[in-house]
Amino acid sequence: MGLRVEVKKRIGDFCLDVRFQSEASRIGILGASGCGKSMTLKSIAGIESPDAGVIEVDGTVLYHSDRKVHVRPQKRNIGYLFQNYALFPTMTVAKNIEMGLKGTKQERTERVREMIGTFQLDGLANRLPGELSGGQQQRAALARIMAYEPEVILLDEPFSALDLFLKDRLQQEMMELLSDYHGIVVMVSHSRDEIYRFSEELVIMDQGRVVTAGRTKDIFMNPKKKEAARLTGCKNLTRVRRLDAHHIEALDWGVELEIGREIPVETSWAGFRAHEFIPVWGERRKNCIRVCLAGMAELPFEKNFYLRPEHGAENICWFLQKDKWRMLEEKGLPDYLQFQEEQILLLEE
Repeated sequence: MGLRVEVKKRIGDFCLDVRFQSEASRIGILGASGCGKSMTLKSIAGIESPDAGVIEVDGTVLYHSDRKVHVRPQKRNIGYLFQNYALFPTMTVAKNIEMGLKGTKQERTERVREMIGTFQLDGLANRLPGELSGGQQQRAALARIMAYEPEVILLDEPFSALDLFLKDRLQQEMMELLSDYHGIVVMVSHSRDEIYRFSEELVIMDQGRVVTAGRTKDIFMNPKKKEAARLTGCKNLTRVRRLDAHHIEALDWGVELEIGREIPVETSWAGFRAHEFIPVWGERRKNCIRVCLAGMAELPFEKNFYLRPEHGAENICWFLQKDKWRMLEEKGLPDYLQFQEEQILLLEE
């Protein structure tokens, strides 16, 4: 059954027109800031009212403009984790968790005690949110949501304000805490690493629309669309001219590439990930490009080379992991970089 979202909403010059359907329990929405990710989540939660469309969760209609169905947010049984966790600052952890619970006082107290144990908040029940660490605040916010057993949990850039070390730890912690949750979780992010780690299925958005949707690993392997390739981390993109079923001219790199698989007629761009080049010293091979160094950045675990193609207008990025640095120390920069044929991404606009 899963999640079905078809919503349209205009705010000023921005138009959200999103359509996707998924039966996965972990769904990621990836896109740049301002593309409409959060507005999509708020429409699912009922915080935003679309102009038109349909929203269904496991066959239950939450919104249907033609049928005049608009279930209020409080009745949707959806938990929403905001970027700043939105804990009530003057309430203790226990009181925050109790908010929204029904039943007798004894039942509510027992449920709060259960959540404090599950989310490793022992000893913190009487503390205020301002007295908690970032990880403790996140656990308290999740405990508040999980206390009333929602059908869907929406995560809105939950790690965006954290430093790299804390972010990595809390991502793992959240995945462990959600491992026993059998409902649908939708997370929006502009971080491809977060999305790849979290989601089974992926929706990529750009300027209020869905660029592509499907299994996360399949999309990263074959994005099909130029913007999807860029958002999944492809650093090298070029306009192409299809010469025949197995040859393209990479216009911005000034090189012709031969590809064994058939090139779709709709191909107008190609991409190549910066880590996939094969360095070549000596004789030129098939699908090679001669480059000269335009710039370099040395990072703790990789070197990033920015290379100017012999006949192209766009610089090429080549990222080399630390375990291969000795090769360069011994041989110097390669004479050519070779495009691995199977790693060339054939893309539409």
